[in-house]
Amino acid sequence: MATEPTKQRGRPRSFDRQAALEKATLAFWEHGYEPTSVADLTRAMGIGAPSLYAAFGDKKALFAEVVGAYAQTHGAFGTRALEEEPTARAGIARLLHEAATEYTDPAHPRGCMVISAATNCATPEVEESLRERRNANLAAFESHIRADVATGQLPPGTDPEALARFSGAVLQGMSQQARDGASREELEAVAALAAAAWPQAR
Repeated sequence: MATEPTKQRGRPRSFDRQAALEKATLAFWEHGYEPTSVADLTRAMGIGAPSLYAAFGDKKALFAEVVGAYAQTHGAFGTRALEEEPTARAGIARLLHEAATEYTDPAHPRGCMVISAATNCATPEVEESLRERRNANLAAFESHIRADVATGQLPPGTDPEALARFSGAVLQGMSQQARDGASREELEAVAALAAAAWPQAR
């Protein structure tokens, strides 16, 4: 007597990895790292926990990949501005102006994920990795400002570190204000004031 072929069991369901990663990004962006549970992630991503672990590792590993992807997509405007503009003044002014648009875009959660996801974070490794990214941004600002001082685009008495921190504080404040409901126009006005506060070349 012939027997029926045995059905495969436990075969992982196929899914669009990039689409799932973007959904995880939106979940972390909206709620932050700590409050977002694995159950929240699987629900948002439309996959089971075994598929999540198989494709991305644990929650911490998934978040690390999310942050890397965010830097190449939603957060890439900052790097482009600094690379494409001829001076630090122009690059950071453009960065702040574009942040006003990006941080209030209704297509995704408000603000900057790298800034907001760290709120109330109790996982030291995650908190440190986000701090390192923010500090790397400040270092990039400072490097560009120093170059402008060296070429005379900014006056000799300019304090590159202080000006970089000022710009970073404005950017971080814009992120929080966006989450608190500030409009694009309101944040653009903040960006314009920040640009006007820069020292003028002699």
